[in-house]
Amino acid sequence: MRRGAEWRVPGGFALVAGLLLAVRGSAGAAVPDEGWRVSSTGGLTVDGGLVLAAPAALPTGLSTGIGAGLAYGRGVFAWGARASWSTATESSFVWTATHADLDLRLDGAVQRDVGRGRLALRLGIGSTVVHETRLRNQGARAGLTGSDLQTSSFTALPVAALDVVVAVHVAGPWLLMLAGGPSVSIVSSAWNVGWKTELGVGWQR
Repeated sequence: MRRGAEWRVPGGFALVAGLLLAVRGSAGAAVPDEGWRVSSTGGLTVDGGLVLAAPAALPTGLSTGIGAGLAYGRGVFAWGARASWSTATESSFVWTATHADLDLRLDGAVQRDVGRGRLALRLGIGSTVVHETRLRNQGARAGLTGSDLQTSSFTALPVAALDVVVAVHVAGPWLLMLAGGPSVSIVSSAWNVGWKTELGVGWQR
C-alpha cells in the first residue's frame, strides 16, 4: 500500500462553483409556490448521498460509494460526524486489487446562511479503514490456492479533510447538498494528498 505524496484534481469543484452561483442568485428570488417554502431552519441537519473520491491507498482509480452525516449548530459554528463507504478496483499485469474504504470523521465547520442556501467550510479529522483484497490474475487457471491466489488485509489510516459545503433549500425541510475538497492521509509513513466529493440530499430540523 506504499505511495508517495501526490496531488489530485477534485472532480466536484465545478459542481461546487455551480451551486455557489445558484445560492447567490436565489438570495433575492421570489418563492413561486407555498409548497416550495422553507419550513425548517433548525440547528440539526442530517444528509446522505453519493461519494466520489480518490482511493485512500491506491495510486490510481476512482472510489465510489455512499456516505452520510449529521451536524448541529446555530449561527456561525457547527459540529458533527460523518461516515462513508466506497470501493475501487485496479489491475496490474500480475494482480487485481480491490480496496474498500470505510471513512469515519468528526468535524467542525464555520457557516453562513445566504438566501435559501447555506455555505460552510468544514474541517474533518478521523480515520479511514482500508480493506484490501488482492487476486492473482490467471492464478486459478494455474492451480494456485490459498495466499498464493488471494490475499486480504486491513489497515487504518489517519486522515484529515477540508471541504466546501453548499446546501440549498428545495422544499420544506429538504435540501440539496454538495461538499468537496482535498484530504490528507498517511500511508506507510508517507503523506498522501487526495480529494473527496459528496452529492446528496439533506433534512433540517
